[in-house]
Amino acid sequence: MQPSEIQRALAVATSVASALGLPVDDVIVLHDSNKLTARLLPCDIVARVAPLAHQSAQFEIEVARRLAETHSPVAALDPRAEPRVYERDGFAVTLWTYYQPVTPREVPPADYATALERLHTGLRQLDVRTPHFTDRVEEAQRLVDSSNLTPDLADADRGLLITTLRSRRQAIIDRGAAEQLLHGEPHPGNVLSTKSGPLFIDFETCCRGPVEFDLAHVPENVSARYAAAWFLPWSPHGAGIWATSSRIGNEQLAHSSAPCD
Repeated sequence: MQPSEIQRALAVATSVASALGLPVDDVIVLHDSNKLTARLLPCDIVARVAPLAHQSAQFEIEVARRLAETHSPVAALDPRAEPRVYERDGFAVTLWTYYQPVTPREVPPADYATALERLHTGLRQLDVRTPHFTDRVEEAQRLVDSSNLTPDLADADRGLLITTLRSRRQAIIDRGAAEQLLHGEPHPGNVLSTKSGPLFIDFETCCRGPVEFDLAHVPENVSARYAAAWFLPWSPHGAGIWATSSRIGNEQLAHSSAPCD
C-alpha cells in the first residue's frame, strides 16, 4: 500500500471496529503489501484493509468461512463482527481473529505438510469459481517478460524465470494431473504458527489446478513430506524457481495496480 494511504487505512479500520463497539486505542501494523494487515488493541482483532478498487475481500471471506465449516486449518473471522466486508472511505475492511504466535514461529515441516493436506481436503469440498492456475502463471509471465513492468529484474534472472515458467507450466499440463481448488500461494508467509497448529491465511489467490502448483510454493522439506509429493514432475530446484517467478510476478502486479500518489 502506498505510504500516503497507510494512515487513512488505519483510521478506517479503527472507525469500523469502534462502530461495532470494539475499543481501539492502539494499532500495530503486521503486514503491508497490496493490502494492510493490522492488529487493533485492546479489542485484539486483526483488520485487513484494501482499496476498494483492488480487493477480493468478499471472495476471501466466503472461502475462509466455508473452509472453517469443513474443520480445515484456516484462520477464522472474528466472531464479534458480522462476517462481511465493511466498506468505508474508499477502503474494504474485514475483521479476523488474532492468534498469538508460538515459539518457534517456523512451522515444523511435518506439521506444515499435514496441514496443507488437510487444507486440500477441505478445498476439494468447495464449489466456487476461480481462475485456472495457468491464468495466474500467464499473468506472472507477462510481467516477467516486460522490462517496463519489472525494471528491477536482472536480465539473467529474467531469462531463467521466463524459461522456468514456460517449461514447468507445460510439464504439469502434459501430465494431465487431477485438478482441484487450491490455495494458490501457501508459502510460509501465509501460514500462522499457533497453539492450535498451523493455520492458513490469505485466500485471494485461490485458483484451480493440480496440487503441484501449491507444493511449488512451500519449502522443499515440506513438499517432500506431503503424501502426494512423488507426483512432482520436476526437480525441487525447478519447483522453487517456478514459485519464485510466480511470486515476483504477483508482487509486481500488486505494485503496478496500487494507486499512485
